[in-house]
Amino acid sequence: MTLQNPELLLPHGFDYIKHVMSYSKGIALYEYLVANLNWQQPQIQVFGKLHRIPRLQSFIADNDVNYSYSKQTLSSEHWPSVLDDMRMRLQKTYGYRFNALLVNWYRDGNDCMGWHSDDEPELGINPFIVSISLGASRKFVIKEKTSKTTYNILLENGSGLLMHSTSQSGYQHALPKQTRVKGGRINLTFRSVGQ
Repeated sequence: MTLQNPELLLPHGFDYIKHVMSYSKGIALYEYLVANLNWQQPQIQVFGKLHRIPRLQSFIADNDVNYSYSKQTLSSEHWPSVLDDMRMRLQKTYGYRFNALLVNWYRDGNDCMGWHSDDEPELGINPFIVSISLGASRKFVIKEKTSKTTYNILLENGSGLLMHSTSQSGYQHALPKQTRVKGGRINLTFRSVGQ
């Protein structure tokens, strides 16, 4: 069963904000980050074999922050001023301290992210994560863990998705392949690690 219309039918713990920034600012930030971040493509183990992840990523964090997923500790970069300014605004708006930012660059519709929950121990119970999309629109899918009900959201340039409450303990999410999408998308996920 798939439920449509994200503004009306999002599950508890997910809030979609269509305009976090203007279209032109979103595209300008996308282009700046593509050119200026230190992009990595680490390997993860799947069914006993090593594979490069199907996207590029950069991990930005405060000096004392360590974060791991899929049995891999990410090496961190210092905060670029444009992303540090964004972090300060988000902290003021939502009342959470964000000490880490995972940036994923999906270069086209072939790059993707499989089903997962952001439920690593370092994030604590029921983490508050702010996700901001830049560049090409991509379908984002949420699946309830017990009923398997799915929700499709089109994440557009300049939009935001808040994930909180039971969004990680009760649900999984994914960014499936969309081979017709030719443009790139960057996803910024502001997190509180080890707090």
